Amino acid sequence: MALILLLAFIIVPIVEIAVIIEVGGAIGVWPTVGLVVLTAAAGTAMVRAQGFQILGRAQETLGHGQFPAEELFDGLSLMVAGILLLTPGFVTDTLGLALLIPPLRRRLAVWAWRALLQSSHVHVSGAWRGPGPDPRPDGGTIEGEFREIPPERIGPDDRDGPRRS
Repeated sequence: MALILLLAFIIVPIVEIAVIIEVGGAIGVWPTVGLVVLTAAAGTAMVRAQGFQILGRAQETLGHGQFPAEELFDGLSLMVAGILLLTPGFVTDTLGLALLIPPLRRRLAVWAWRALLQSSHVHVSGAWRGPGPDPRPDGGTIEGEFREIPPERIGPDDRDGPRRS
């Protein structure tokens, strides 16, 4: 991972400088500077607008008692997009603008989730989702018993839920 970061910090600036030199040679120095500033300003405005939308969706999801995983991924994507858009250069601006396109973000989220599941390093834990502090004295531990019943052997007694004693 350290090698990847080192290469990114070396290769990305070299590529950005090369692209800026080429664009500057084609359209001139000041139009190039103006274009870099314009993409940063426009991208920042787009990140801000989408950020407020995502915040509203996250609050709505939380209001329904659900974990806003999709909104968290979108927020993380917007944060990365903002960093890329504020970094001077056309390559990083292109990547940042790509993260502002919701269908591309969806595809990236699906890819990232599949990669996490395949890595076998996904741990999920639950937490109290209701208002106020967790009322359970044991911190949310749930104890119980179960028995596996093949679907073809489920009888009328098994469909009614747990038996009361």
